[in-house]
This record gives sequence, structure tokens and C-alpha cells, in this order.
Amino acid sequence: MVPIDYSRDEQTGWAIFAGIILALNGFFAVMYGLAAVLNDEVVTVGGRGVVILDFTTWGWVTIVLGTVMALTGIGLLMGIGAARWFGVVFVFLHAIASFATVSAFPLWGLLVITLDVVIMYQLIVNWRPDF
Repeated sequence: MVPIDYSRDEQTGWAIFAGIILALNGFFAVMYGLAAVLNDEVVTVGGRGVVILDFTTWGWVTIVLGTVMALTGIGLLMGIGAARWFGVVFVFLHAIASFATVSAFPLWGLLVITLDVVIMYQLIVNWRPDF
């Protein structure tokens, strides 16, 4: 009797980690974007604005990206294989959007870009095709 290998169908710890961090990063992006839309003085440090467009436009872009990132993170936790590709695309776009805020809030912008790179690394390097 040949034992059945169920480990190929299970999520890896890295996929679960990436899903949790992706959903959390998406939630933070929605909150940060909402703050930028409602009161842009809250998200400004040093009196500088965002590099591209204005805070209101950037806030709406961040709200949309954060929402799809959170939903993609939930999809990763549910084991949906396509969520990995969506996660890579949305995290890449979010890192670019976060780069625009480095002049307004440098520490937060660099932290978010770092989280995006870690998520992207986990989704690409620890890829399991049958998952």
C-alpha cells in the first residue's frame, strides 16, 4: 500500500505568512488612504506633499489598492492559487504608489515598501505550482 502525500496540497507556512501580511498591509493602506482623503494634514510630515498628483487623488488610489490587497490576502489564506499572481501584481503597484509618499512621510513610506518587497519575495520564491 502506497501512502498518499497530502503535503503537496497544503499551504506552506510562507503562503500563510504572505496572506496575513498582505491582508494587514491592505488594511493599513485603506486606513492611510482614508486619512489622506479626509484630512491630508494628518499624513504630512515636514510640510511636503506627495511626489505625484495630490493627497486626495493618492488617497483614493491607495484605498482601492488596499482593498484589493486585503481581498487578495484573504484569497491566499483560502488557498486560491490565482491569488498569488494577483498578490504579486497588487503589491508591485502598491510599492510604486507608496514611493510617491516618501517625501511626505519617509519612515512610513519606506516601511510599507519594505513590507511589499517581503510579501513579493514570499509569493515568488516559495511558489508551489500545485497550490
